[in-house]
Amino acid sequence: MFSIASVFSSVTGSLIVGNAGDVSANPEHAEWEGEKEDILERANWLCSKIVVSDPETLINEAPSMIGREYQGEWAIYCCSMLTHALTNISYLYPEKKEKCPLLIAKIIEIVNTPVIREYDTNQWKEDAMETLDGPKSHMTYLSILAWMISNYKMAGGDNRYDELFCKLCETLNRRMFESKYDLNLLSFPGKPIWLPDMLVTLVALRNYSRLFDGRYDDTINKWLTSAKTKWIHKSTGLLAGQLPGQGRLRNMVIRGSHTALICSYLSLVDEDFAHAQYKQMCKVLRKEATFMGKTVCGVKEYLRKDPGFKMTPGDAGFVAKGISAGGTAFALGAATFFGDWEFRYQMLRTAEIAGGTKKEKGMRHYKISDTFLVGEATALAMRTNVKR
Repeated sequence: MFSIASVFSSVTGSLIVGNAGDVSANPEHAEWEGEKEDILERANWLCSKIVVSDPETLINEAPSMIGREYQGEWAIYCCSMLTHALTNISYLYPEKKEKCPLLIAKIIEIVNTPVIREYDTNQWKEDAMETLDGPKSHMTYLSILAWMISNYKMAGGDNRYDELFCKLCETLNRRMFESKYDLNLLSFPGKPIWLPDMLVTLVALRNYSRLFDGRYDDTINKWLTSAKTKWIHKSTGLLAGQLPGQGRLRNMVIRGSHTALICSYLSLVDEDFAHAQYKQMCKVLRKEATFMGKTVCGVKEYLRKDPGFKMTPGDAGFVAKGISAGGTAFALGAATFFGDWEFRYQMLRTAEIAGGTKKEKGMRHYKISDTFLVGEATALAMRTNVKR
């Protein structure tokens, strides 16, 4: 099973490589003008691959060897992360504010198709958009679509998706209260609860509340109370990445890739809680090592082991010298949000050591993104995850 966390981290960590642009290590501010060309050219390349007329084209960007279902998952994750990156870009570079909502609207139209949600339909044996009044979760698809619409609104988009946004959030909120898992929803049937996935629901509801009269603040606060009191791993102080659901677990699970993504999503829901979790993550999981004769810095994947090199089945991509490629990529989002420019700089420079960037006129991308597009989209979303 590939959750949002596992799909992203399975490729993102190994993709965030190459020229990091003119990245500042200044502890007071990021030199966004210095990064502008790099960021915008990566966005241009992503749009050329993702903003397409036929959703099948996007699905086929993922390698066929992973299977049709995972191709569909990777496609929707590409879309959600690109919309977040474009929203961030519209804030960082105001001259792009007119163009970004237009691009996001095109991506929403791609996602709101039976072809893209086929991965979800196959899992739940029904179409998510035709069963909004029903009891089945459909959490990943509905949350991602709702989050994308919230980004459209926050980037300055009009009210064309307001009715759909309302229906999606009403459905997610109702199903949270109907859930027997303490307000958590299953990503897929028969699996554990993945809190990185669940946090996309929280981000969508939080953004709706910010845009429309605080409607879901009570729901969010109830979930956060449980998170702070019930789902904290005792020995690390970190929010667990997995909890027992239909797939039973003996203990809470802590992995660097899960924790880093939780911190980045949580920054968009509860800044104080996210900051506390981020500081704890840095205390428990931050790691330096020597790689190819150079000092690298990132996030550990495992609490009690440091494999020299390991390919994981999906959660972290690869682990080298104990450092999680996926965890390090996801940690960029929280480091950017909280202005931890030194750590952000170290992670991007570590990425630069690991590989190279392909450039062409007005566009650039990490070399491996020719095969794994989702990593490029996630990397751009995380490195632009600014506080607004």
